[in-house]
Amino acid sequence: MMESRSEIKMPSLGADMENGTLLEWKVAVGQRVARGDIVGLVETQKATMEIESFVDGVVEALLVQPGTKVAVGTALARLRSGGEQPTVAPPAPVVAPQPNVAVQPSAAPPPCAVPQAERIRSSPAARQRARELGVDLRKLHGTGPHGAIVLRDIQAPPVAVPAPRHTAPPTASPMRDAIAAAMSRSKREIPHYYLAHTISLKRALAWLSDLNARRPIQQRILPGALLLRAVALALWDVPELNGFWIDGAYRSSEEVHLGTATALRTGGLIAPAILDADDKPLDQLMVELHDLVARVRAGRLRSSELTSATITVTSLGERGCEAVWPVINPPQVAIVGFGAIIQRPWVEGSSVVPHQTVVATLAADHRVSDGHRGSLFLSALDHLLQEPEKL
Repeated sequence: MMESRSEIKMPSLGADMENGTLLEWKVAVGQRVARGDIVGLVETQKATMEIESFVDGVVEALLVQPGTKVAVGTALARLRSGGEQPTVAPPAPVVAPQPNVAVQPSAAPPPCAVPQAERIRSSPAARQRARELGVDLRKLHGTGPHGAIVLRDIQAPPVAVPAPRHTAPPTASPMRDAIAAAMSRSKREIPHYYLAHTISLKRALAWLSDLNARRPIQQRILPGALLLRAVALALWDVPELNGFWIDGAYRSSEEVHLGTATALRTGGLIAPAILDADDKPLDQLMVELHDLVARVRAGRLRSSELTSATITVTSLGERGCEAVWPVINPPQVAIVGFGAIIQRPWVEGSSVVPHQTVVATLAADHRVSDGHRGSLFLSALDHLLQEPEKL
């Protein structure tokens, strides 16, 4: 069998991302990896993500040191695939950071703070919450038995300190800078058109309630998963909404990878993708949605999830917002929004009765589609949600 070589490169999260920092290697030279294995961690303006191998092979060389900031597209590692297991070669020389390129040295473990932290009297739940929020337990006063730190001590808000009457506006974070750059480019370059349609969810929610009543809590389906499934299938009717505008031309996508806009605890927004959402049954979609949100919160996303979205879905319903008018995430050509599920008067025959409803919105690129096609998409979405048993 012929051998071939491939490279793992610094991925891009969008046209406005220019570089990223390699944080850590998860593999060593000579190690065999399979397609989908995690080989390293990369930090970008928007997220920390896990870099995957896209082939089966053996790590031939690690080309970049942890802590080095490199441009998008830079080769990080080289893999050898095919053929027999090669003899492990001596490690290739690591590329030194280039002039004027920021390097973040790896943090050395504290000499003695760790053992002290382990002896602090605290509950397991409090320790886990402290790790999630980056809270130093040594600086807290416990209110539990014998002064132990418990969960309420972690969650309690800090004592408010009166701010000066005249304060400077907060400095923008790298995340906000990246979002601002992408959205500014989107509004400047993409000729958006917007459509909205109010959809009755009476049948869908009744069906979902009946389904969930026969299941344990951990296997129940949330309305959000039902909406995502309907979006994925509605794209079959209007496939031009599912793709990219790159280098002055439209490129369609045969796969439906739904970017799911998710707020970060530290502020900002990220939209990792549920891959092949149209091919996955509702139960699997719910499992993957739950897993994706959990890993967003933990900052453990895969590069394929952050770079593969073919269309984005955003929902502000949990915030009580009736409708959202989203901005397209380039190079995608459409974005779907959902507001809160709200009870409204609805006409049934000659009667007016209460219905649970949701406002679905669509922002799309006029270079690729028009209002007629966009309307057909929202109509298909409505039709699917009136027959939830088929989802």
